Amino acid sequence: MSDDVHYDEKIIAFLEDLWGDGFLSPGGADEVRRVLDGVAVYNKSVIDIGCGSGACAILLAQECGASSIVAIDVESPVCKAANKRVIANGLSDKVSIQLVEPGPLPFADEMFDLVFSKDSIIHIPDKEALALEAYRVLKPGGCFAASDWLISHDNSPSSEMVEYLKAEGLDFAMASPARYEKAMKNAGFVDVELVNRNSWYSQVALKELEWLSGNKKSELYQKHGKELIDHQINVWSKMVPVLNSGEHCPHHIRAKKPE
Repeated sequence: MSDDVHYDEKIIAFLEDLWGDGFLSPGGADEVRRVLDGVAVYNKSVIDIGCGSGACAILLAQECGASSIVAIDVESPVCKAANKRVIANGLSDKVSIQLVEPGPLPFADEMFDLVFSKDSIIHIPDKEALALEAYRVLKPGGCFAASDWLISHDNSPSSEMVEYLKAEGLDFAMASPARYEKAMKNAGFVDVELVNRNSWYSQVALKELEWLSGNKKSELYQKHGKELIDHQINVWSKMVPVLNSGEHCPHHIRAKKPE
């Protein structure tokens, strides 16, 4: 596991304030439901890759009726928060939170019915290896349903994108829709579908920036600290233009492993 912790208790608290209790990515519960729209989850075994502070795993169990969820992450603070949330919801019999090392998934072949991830695989540079691992751990007929932050092309990022990524200061590894589709198909997946969510998040991110820098800023300073909020305002100020240009294009990604 990396010594660098990107999601400590302070940033977890801020992101949950922005996106909802237990959610560390845009859209909260509603966007998770969209990712899972049309996907069979009831009575299925699920791996949640990059589980964050656990709300997605809770939703998969309580609302979608998954029989079991193994929720993994590479950072201790989020696993601690997720485990606390699982216990509070009385779901320890269905949801297992596991701290793992980056790299191949530590699970047997054909172990899960569904591979799920919500905006976490942006931290995994090798999308081809990810696709192969997802395929390996899925049972025949199993599904892949995820969302990720993508870049619209395979060329060098624009200067605006470089500035945005620098402002984020995270190990973001954006791939293009074309690269994702090729990686999934080469791994053996069929019915590969990518849905561009740029038009949605472009509007949402602008509202988030307005929330950060508007009349509640002093309240946010008191709650989360001036340094953290000013940093986030800088990040969002650089993110909105690359969303508006379409270069930053969050996607839903779905695929199936043949029977």
